[in-house]
Amino acid sequence: MGPERDGLRERLPSGATAAGRRPRAPRLDQPRPPRRRILPEWDPEAFGRLSERIARFLGTGRFIVWMTVVIVVWVVWNVSAPRELRFDEYPFIFLTLVLSLQASYAAPLILLAQNRQDDRDRVNLEQDRKQGERSIADTEYLTREVAALRIGLGEVATRDWIRSELQDLVKELDERRGNGHREHGAVPALRAERPPRRDADDR
Repeated sequence: MGPERDGLRERLPSGATAAGRRPRAPRLDQPRPPRRRILPEWDPEAFGRLSERIARFLGTGRFIVWMTVVIVVWVVWNVSAPRELRFDEYPFIFLTLVLSLQASYAAPLILLAQNRQDDRDRVNLEQDRKQGERSIADTEYLTREVAALRIGLGEVATRDWIRSELQDLVKELDERRGNGHREHGAVPALRAERPPRRDADDR
């Protein structure tokens, strides 16, 4: 009994029960294995670019001309060709089916291209709005700086102000110089009018 139990312990790993092994929980430090997908995978960006090309081609005159040529040849062939060579007799049910299939695929492709264009326009508008906000902020900053410079320049002596002050100073000096010459000229005249003083010896 003892050796059999020891052999059972050797066969079963530690922590295992008689009912069976417990399923291991996924480890948090390891990524989950990829799930199998039923639908095929594709690149949304590549599919979007393809849809834009198709939508751009559907909106050209070349597509309209080619579609008109195909429809005319289709109708003329199925009306004038021998009966055994006709593949879509009147009322052209197969042509109607082809045109319906083409329209049913063209409409979603055009909508997808429009949605992508709307997304691009939304991003461009957002960038334009941010650029406009930055421009407004820069303009306000420059306006404040210009106002501060004007206030600062109001307290600084400008060239015209210094020139006017110097002109006033020169005029004032000229006036003082003219008054000084007049005073010096009047003194000798007064001296000439006064009689000369006599010394005490002359008396």
